[in-house]
Amino acid sequence: MFEKILIANRGEIALRILRACRELGIRTVAVHSEADTEAKYVKLADESVCIGPAPSALSYLHIPALISAAEVTDAEAIHPGYGFLSENADFAERAEQSGFVFIGPRAETIRLMGDKVSAKDTMRAAGVPCVPGSEGALPEDPQEILRIAHDIGYPVIIKAAGGGGGRGMRVVHTEAALLGAVSMTQSEAGAAFGNPTVYMEKFLENPRHVEIQVLADEHGNAVHLGERDCSMQRRHQKVIEEAPAPGIERKHIARIGERCADACRRIGYRGAGTFEFLYENGEFYFIEMNTRVQVEHPVTEQITGIDIVQQQIRIAAGERLPFRQKDIEFRGHAIECRINAEDPFRFTPSPGKVTNWHTPGGPGVRVDSHVYGGYTIPSHYDSMIGKLITFGDTREQAIRRMRIALSEMVVEGIRSNVALHQELMLDARFVEGGTSIHYLEHKLAERNEVKSD
Repeated sequence: MFEKILIANRGEIALRILRACRELGIRTVAVHSEADTEAKYVKLADESVCIGPAPSALSYLHIPALISAAEVTDAEAIHPGYGFLSENADFAERAEQSGFVFIGPRAETIRLMGDKVSAKDTMRAAGVPCVPGSEGALPEDPQEILRIAHDIGYPVIIKAAGGGGGRGMRVVHTEAALLGAVSMTQSEAGAAFGNPTVYMEKFLENPRHVEIQVLADEHGNAVHLGERDCSMQRRHQKVIEEAPAPGIERKHIARIGERCADACRRIGYRGAGTFEFLYENGEFYFIEMNTRVQVEHPVTEQITGIDIVQQQIRIAAGERLPFRQKDIEFRGHAIECRINAEDPFRFTPSPGKVTNWHTPGGPGVRVDSHVYGGYTIPSHYDSMIGKLITFGDTREQAIRRMRIALSEMVVEGIRSNVALHQELMLDARFVEGGTSIHYLEHKLAERNEVKSD
């Protein structure tokens, strides 16, 4: 096992990794920008290194600064968390070349799965179902592009091969709009991701977003930890996640989960990962794989009892998975609400000083957050400041506990989206379960129409 790990991230995930390390008896190095000097995880780490000014490009995205911090502190491994450089193959490669263990997949695996075209080709070969679409990147011939769209059937969606996080996508409903949309998406993809390659898929009208969590070691062992439903989204950003997904039969989850685990074995995957699917009319369609720990990993931890972050570390240290698929038991239901420093309905960011911060407690309540009373939330980073997770024997109990937990949560000095979550926990369609990825957008649009009337 490692003696010292550098945490190449910030916010709640930095604190989450630090806690996992402390439980394993591993010393920690927290890196931070000038804006994060007073962060809780910086104070709790065994060592800390300032890696630059507030802008991410000059600190958390600055690879030489991160490698230097690992060198001067004699760290043995680097945990990238999520976001920032967590899926950057160049960073993983540089870390390994500099003598550090990158806690995640190998660089070549990150590249393979980071390109959406090669990822889909790999999944098809492994027997994982994909959304009907172009076999690889779109060709240059306009007539061939029109033919592919005709065969798929409108509406279609044009996606950037190097995109992610909901960026680099354009829905097309008619043939007349197709070629212009392809050209625009190519230009945007080249500018945003340095890769103008795009591909085409059938646009599913009313799908759910269901993902499968996997763990795989370097000895050829791989398991799945069940599914999460992440359909409650706004602008492709997840708002609420839960596990298991309501209304999907366990035999279907077991079948798609085993295909994902088998795909990991085929490509020699190492670490934690997530297969993301669109789910519609009883069918799963692969869209991408995230080669890192997910924001929503706590709901899976709650229903399986498995510490995913600790397993990442153990796998990176060369250990074998301590369990097989038959050993994994699923119990109860968990829900996660992302707590953001933003207006609950206009969604404008609300950085600033938190004058009062009180988190809920009680049976089945977990809070993952780096915030404390008196902490100043910087304006330079993502607005998520914490995650509120509840667990119950049933989905109904988890929802009731979330309602109570949200009523106890106090966030003063800034705006937060707690009020939005309170409204959603009482929403009849959410309580019923199984909403599509478009539900929240439609609900908010209707809410704004009523307000304007």
